[in-house]
Amino acid sequence: MAPHDDSLIMTGVREGEVEKLAILFERHHLPLYNFFLRLTGNGAASEDLVQDVFVRILKYRSTYQAQSPFAVWMYQIARNAHIDFLRKRRDKDTVPLDDQWAEAASHEPQPGEALETQRDRALIRKALDSLPENKREILFLSRFQNLKYRDIAKLQGCSEGAVKTIVHRALKDLGRAYAALQEGVTS
Repeated sequence: MAPHDDSLIMTGVREGEVEKLAILFERHHLPLYNFFLRLTGNGAASEDLVQDVFVRILKYRSTYQAQSPFAVWMYQIARNAHIDFLRKRRDKDTVPLDDQWAEAASHEPQPGEALETQRDRALIRKALDSLPENKREILFLSRFQNLKYRDIAKLQGCSEGAVKTIVHRALKDLGRAYAALQEGVTS
């Protein structure tokens, strides 16, 4: 799955070959789902957001420019969909992030794993939840979605150096939050 291929396929979609969108969906729906699951902690909402992204891709296909990688354009749409999702949820009673993570079965340890490993994972999830949204998002894009810093910079509308700085600070903040949570557990 070369990024160049994705750009060619999306160019075809833009030109009216909308059936090619199925190829892009097959390639990207799982990484998008995992991206949203890490941001929301809610499987059903993540599925809905993935569908929303591909509906938007189809709707706004005429705006696609092949100069940037398809993934950058797709994650920009994904960010906008997530922002809209958060705005809608503000008006409703929301479930605390701790409770949302409990719904995410893919993050739960397998049977037989040590209790300590389960506790560490829970602490990492809480530490991630404590980060500001922008730092969490950039960490997820760089560490879990494997986007390059230059692509994240395009997505965020900032310099590559700024992305590196944000990732560095986010990792430091994550380490501090984890250590504080771990200390609270052992106290």
